[in-house]
Amino acid sequence: MRPDRLHVLHVEDDPDIRLIAGLSLALDDAIVLRSAPSGTAALAMLRGDAWRPDLLLLDMMMPEMDGTGLVTRIRAIDGLACVPVVFLTARAQPGDMELYRVAGSLGLIVKPFDPLTLAARLRAMVTQMA
Repeated sequence: MRPDRLHVLHVEDDPDIRLIAGLSLALDDAIVLRSAPSGTAALAMLRGDAWRPDLLLLDMMMPEMDGTGLVTRIRAIDGLACVPVVFLTARAQPGDMELYRVAGSLGLIVKPFDPLTLAARLRAMVTQMA
């Protein structure tokens, strides 16, 4: 992790949630955000660019590829095998929690989320990891 900045890749198929999360994370000047509307778009971004995220903020339920499938594919990209993941999802049943843990999730933020606390919650999860 870069001490002065937190580079976050947010992958979310719902444009309204992408917008709200983007506005929310923009409240923290030290967060550098990139967003993608799908797992396919995120993979293309990561394969074609030298930019590397410090944290993945992923929707769990997306068309084409779900969040855990995306994590598996991202971790196969050089330099991204250990990037931490936080899932942003409406699925938070006890059985789902094991799936997130197995996928290597650092944490879970349940939709709907509080936009005013999103950045602080992500920072707290990253701090706990350190």
